[in-house]
Amino acid sequence: MRIILTPVAVFFMLWEWKYSPLFALAVFVAASVTDFFDGKIARSRNLVTDFGKFLDPIADKIIIISILICMITKNLCSPVVVIIVIFREFIVSSLRLVAASRSIVLAAGIWGKVKTASQMISVSAVLIFLSICAFKPLPFSVQTVSNVLMWINAAIAVFSGIDYLVKNGNLIDPCE
Repeated sequence: MRIILTPVAVFFMLWEWKYSPLFALAVFVAASVTDFFDGKIARSRNLVTDFGKFLDPIADKIIIISILICMITKNLCSPVVVIIVIFREFIVSSLRLVAASRSIVLAAGIWGKVKTASQMISVSAVLIFLSICAFKPLPFSVQTVSNVLMWINAAIAVFSGIDYLVKNGNLIDPCE
């Protein structure tokens, strides 16, 4: 569902209409909630599959990176933050591909889940602030708050990426 909702969220993020942040928020929160319930339902019914372990983090990457790119256009996120996030995702995904080539499925670790939750909460908070601004001005700069949140998320992404590499780096053999 997150993958299907991504273009809709992007549309509302880029639409120059006073109330578009409210619609972007609704779509983004709906997508984020499907992430939570998808995992919860799969675990409770013992329906966890390798396909699900593979697709779940990809769906997270697609929606988060898409929204972060949209946020650049509104000065809500530094391009450097997006580059850091994308770099981290390429490294982790590459490591997963190496593992998959050896028939090993690497599920997301706790810090990867913290990173994703932090990104989803931060993006939701920024969209809430932008939605409020459609009705009344806020006593602070949404752009400043957003940029601070996104830099914090970049730091968490770096930390979680390093943690992932430390825990799974044994799969990388430079001699192969």
